[in-house]
Amino acid sequence: MPQARAAPPAPGSDLQLALFEPDNPVNVAAVLRLAACLAVPVLIVEPCGFVWDPRRLRRVGLDYLERVALTRLPSWPAFEARRRAENRRLVLLTTRAATRHDAIAYRPGDILLGGRESLGVPDAVHACADLRVRVPLADGCRSLNLVAALAIVLGEALRQTGGFPS
Repeated sequence: MPQARAAPPAPGSDLQLALFEPDNPVNVAAVLRLAACLAVPVLIVEPCGFVWDPRRLRRVGLDYLERVALTRLPSWPAFEARRRAENRRLVLLTTRAATRHDAIAYRPGDILLGGRESLGVPDAVHACADLRVRVPLADGCRSLNLVAALAIVLGEALRQTGGFPS
C-alpha cells in the first residue's frame, strides 16, 4: 500500500523524482535529502534491494527526511497506473540515451526517473519512458553516481520550469 508524508509542494514546477527498485540505502537517503532541500516530492518504486530502515536512512538524510513528500509504491504497475492517471511525462535518466539532459524542454509535472544503482531499469521500463536523457561525460567515463546524475538533471529541470525554492 502506498505510504505518503505531507510536505510543501515544489513552488511552481510540480516536478517529481522517482527511484526504480533502488538497492542502495545511502543513495536513497541522499536523494531524499536533495528532494527535501529543493521541495520536490519523491516516489519509490518497490521492491527495494534493502530493508527500509529509517535509522539507516537518517545517517545520510539527517533531519531532512521528515521534510520530504515521500510515496512508496509497491510495484512498477502501481507507479505506471498513478503516473498515467495524473497524466505526467516520464523522463528516464539512462546511460543508454542518445539525448543530452540539457537538450530537452522540461515541463511542470515531469517525473525524473532513476534506475537501480546496480542494473539501471529493465527494457520494459525503458519502453514506458516518454523521454530518455543522459548527462554528458568525459571520454572514458561510464556513469555518474545516481544522486549526482539526478541532481544535475533536476537542477536543469527546475531552472527551466521556474521551480527552485525562493
